[in-house]
Amino acid sequence: MENSNDHHSAYEFMRLCIHTEALGLDRTFTWGRVLRRYWTNRHIRYQVKWRIASYFYAKDGKRSKKFASWLNDRITEKHNVEIHMGAVIGPGLRIGHHNGIVITKYFRAGTNLTVMQNVTIGIKDDKESLIVMGDNVHVGAHTCIISNEMRIGNNVKIGAKTFLNKDLPDDVTCYSKRVYTFINHHTP
Repeated sequence: MENSNDHHSAYEFMRLCIHTEALGLDRTFTWGRVLRRYWTNRHIRYQVKWRIASYFYAKDGKRSKKFASWLNDRITEKHNVEIHMGAVIGPGLRIGHHNGIVITKYFRAGTNLTVMQNVTIGIKDDKESLIVMGDNVHVGAHTCIISNEMRIGNNVKIGAKTFLNKDLPDDVTCYSKRVYTFINHHTP
């Protein structure tokens, strides 16, 4: 569905994502409910706006892509979250705190991705490489995921302040060990 240029499937994908993220799948979808939830819950505003921008980016046509990029620039300025157009994230995106998140357009993620504040997901060089994440991935705060080609499996937890540049299999928790070194500058 993500590579499809079909207008109908892009719309259905956007609608499914907004349904999952704004209302929850246990509630019946209506655009009126989405708008009420949008106005009363500031935490879902970014996701709804980004999903709409992504929908226009997925459509054929130069004007649609230009409008999507313009809209994404506006919501990036307002929410301090920069998910580039071209990134594909499945339904269930959760953003812990809307602060300092940057995600490349060469990113693909399955369902139920959770991203905390100050996360960077990007490619190392200017190549058209992909960073692919499976379903049910949690990315902790202040994490940096940088590589040219990377696959992160399903049911993965990436701890806070982790630097990751290697593949991860399914069902693992990954974190960086922190070593603190103290140097005494006081001479007796």
